[in-house]
Amino acid sequence: MHMPASMVMGIVFAPLGLVLLFTAAITPQWREGRAQLGLSGPGSLLLRLGVKGHAARPGPAEALLLLRSDGLWESCLQVEHSELKQCWPVAGPYRRDARVRLAQGLVLTSLFLCGTGIVLACIGVRCWTDVPLRGVAATGGLLVVASGLLSLAALGIYTHNLQALGGTAPQHGVNDNNSSNPKFPQLSLRPAGSLYFGWLGSCLQLLGGGALLLSFKRPRCPTCPSCPELPACPVCHSCSEITQKSETDVYEVSC
Repeated sequence: MHMPASMVMGIVFAPLGLVLLFTAAITPQWREGRAQLGLSGPGSLLLRLGVKGHAARPGPAEALLLLRSDGLWESCLQVEHSELKQCWPVAGPYRRDARVRLAQGLVLTSLFLCGTGIVLACIGVRCWTDVPLRGVAATGGLLVVASGLLSLAALGIYTHNLQALGGTAPQHGVNDNNSSNPKFPQLSLRPAGSLYFGWLGSCLQLLGGGALLLSFKRPRCPTCPSCPELPACPVCHSCSEITQKSETDVYEVSC
């Protein structure tokens, strides 16, 4: 079967967008930041032990550079130039933030719709037959487009409120009682790699779904030479010039 180019684009771009969005959803690099943490207090003993053996960086005071990253379902904290890293499920004000929960729901819904749309598209393309199910393939494309729009909405909400998500409350894993500790460093957060994966995956979903939507438009069939008002399709048996053609000729003008 000669597969239309639009279907080929849809079958390629939609799964690629799904993979990129899924990768973004499970990785904890939606936002990240750095901050210096002094090592003069008694609570820094574990950090000292974790980074021993590494050369101290010059500076007016001994300090560690903390690398903090947050995702939709996981957060991580790492000490730069060391293997000391801790990850934990999102908790506290960040987890309870309505915008984070909305982004989680939109991403999960997007993944489900995209997967369902890809299955319908594969059934509609029907590579094992000569005539594709255009309506089924286009319906799959519609679901993929809806998936891309939902993921874009989730990414837009998260990016727009990136600094404000979770407020200024303390983060789990550093100091659970630091709400009254003015020495705890404030992180300056910025977009991270997973967010860019999500944007790229969403755009590919829109491209793939849009290409599959073109399946709704059927190709225009040539007219019968002696009966211009009749379409020259294989199902048309009212025109003798069409019915007398060989199977190869009929296949060439098939819709």
